[in-house]
Amino acid sequence: MTTTTTAADRAAGALLGLACGDAAGVPYEFASALYDPHQGPQMIGGGLGPYEPGEWSDDTQMALCIARVAASDVPLDSPEGLDAIAQGFLDWLQRGASDVGTQTRQVLSALHRDDGHPGLAQRMTAVAAELHARSGRTGGNGALMRTAPVALAFPDDPERTARAARSIAELTHADPLAGDSCVLWCEAIRRSVVDAMRGRPEDGLELLPAESREAWAALAEGTWRAGAPASLSPNGFTVTALFAALHAVEQAASADEDGPTATFRAGIAAAVALGDDTDTIAAITGSLLGTWTGAEEIPQEWTDMVHGWPGYDGPGLAAVATMIFRHS
Repeated sequence: MTTTTTAADRAAGALLGLACGDAAGVPYEFASALYDPHQGPQMIGGGLGPYEPGEWSDDTQMALCIARVAASDVPLDSPEGLDAIAQGFLDWLQRGASDVGTQTRQVLSALHRDDGHPGLAQRMTAVAAELHARSGRTGGNGALMRTAPVALAFPDDPERTARAARSIAELTHADPLAGDSCVLWCEAIRRSVVDAMRGRPEDGLELLPAESREAWAALAEGTWRAGAPASLSPNGFTVTALFAALHAVEQAASADEDGPTATFRAGIAAAVALGDDTDTIAAITGSLLGTWTGAEEIPQEWTDMVHGWPGYDGPGLAAVATMIFRHS
């Protein structure tokens, strides 16, 4: 990490990096377009929807539902804050969703006619828990992809950040592994922003429940360091998605000697090269890499192009991140 970045620039990098990774991965999702590793990812639009060049997908759209609450005067982790996030998800489903994960759609569709009275988040969490009880398959990457804004809300309180990350994950993803993944990724982002260091998911191991900490620690020592690209696709499972993003982040370090902009670009390229859910893996990757490099070092041609629901562009995202950080 460069020593010239400020905490505010690193915080802005989390949201801007998320969006740039998302938009750079959109064209190649599930091989919608042929990826040329020599050319690298191009924000050409297309993908699984009628995306314009530079337009982000559901990863950033859902993250903004969280970010806008975090930037308000309502504490993100309060009952009112969680209700506002839940209502934001429902509004997004009705008005802005360009793509919706299967699991997220199942939960939100069950509540799309909800009256919006207090307790919406509690009802949404209960629906997600019921889905998990029926299927046992609620560990998709849809909570991890949107978690970055949570890491900016309470920068000096890792425990509160972890609790908020899990509560927001559980609105749609009841599998504890989804919550664990969000806790680990948020702590990596939080430490990068606050401590001007290259935060990593293993920094958050002590924030996990005792019953899961040992298993994740074993993964930190083995699997997620040794994961070969062939084992990281498909990557719709939250644990595989975390491994895939971490692989891409580590590949980015090989470009350090060419400067932070090259580092960011190399990480997004590595994420897209893995294939499968390219927009989501690149979005997760970008949310952490953006805090490593700072927003100012994300490629300008990308930050100039990114845009999407609900009407934001690159500078708008940076402004939201700054508001979250000022409220913290």
